Amino acid sequence: MSKLDGNERWKSKMLMTEHVQQYEQKQGTEGRKMITVEERTMVRDLILLPYLDTMVSKSLKELELSSSILKRAFMIAGQAIQQRIMQDTYQLQKELKQHNIRVLADEQEEFLVYYKIFCRGYQERFGLTRDVMRTEISLRLTRYTAELGAGLKNQHLSS
Repeated sequence: MSKLDGNERWKSKMLMTEHVQQYEQKQGTEGRKMITVEERTMVRDLILLPYLDTMVSKSLKELELSSSILKRAFMIAGQAIQQRIMQDTYQLQKELKQHNIRVLADEQEEFLVYYKIFCRGYQERFGLTRDVMRTEISLRLTRYTAELGAGLKNQHLSS
C-alpha cells in the first residue's frame, strides 16, 4: 500500500491513462507473488514424480530377473509408463519455470519430507508426509496404468 492509497486528493488529480494502467498493473502483480493452489499442486506433483520413476525402475529391474511368460509385455508397459513420467516431469518443470517458481529439497524427518519453494521473490517451506506421498504415488500410478490400458484398448478396437 502506498502513501497515495486512501488519499482523496489523489482521485481529483489529472493523470495520464498509461500511468494509471502502470499503477494498477503494479498493484495486481504485487498480490500475485504468493503461490497459488494450482501452482502448489504442480509443485507437489513435481516432487512426487521422481519417487514414482524410482519405483517403476525398481519394478523393471525385478522383472528382468523374472521368468514370467508375460515378462516382455510387462517390460514394455513399464517402459511406456516411465516415458510418460519423464514427459510429465519435463512439462511441470517448464510450467513452473514460466511461473518463476523453483523447488529444492530441504530436509527429511522421520515422517515428513520438506522442500523449499522459491516463488517470485518469496521463499516458502513445503512439507509432505510419507503417507500422503504413498497415497498420491499410488493414485498417479493407477492413472498412468489406466491411460496405458485405455490406449491399448483403443488401438485394439481400431484394428
